Amino acid sequence: QPHLVESGGGLVQSGGSQRLSCQTSGFTFSRAVMSWYRQAPGEQREWVATIGSAGNTLYADLVKGRFTISRDNAKNTVYLQMNSLKPDDTAVYLCHNEIIWGQGTQVTVLA
Repeated sequence: QPHLVESGGGLVQSGGSQRLSCQTSGFTFSRAVMSWYRQAPGEQREWVATIGSAGNTLYADLVKGRFTISRDNAKNTVYLQMNSLKPDDTAVYLCHNEIIWGQGTQVTVLA
């Protein structure tokens, strides 16, 4: 059964960095397209970044140049490195494999 577990969230100062991880199991990770989304309180869920099975990446304009998505197929894990964080980046960050969602990890950026 597919399973996604995010970790790495927490409190960070504006301008700081945070690295999120999404540990996966129950499916062929190396073939999967993996994405990060985020949802702020009272807002709709929004797409952040995607990485294909070949390592090709796509980013939302709001995070381009600040965030980097990567994957380690040996560890069945996808990462999101977030730099130059802003208070507007505060949200629950969720991992998605085009079928299921993780439970999310909270990132709070302090002004």
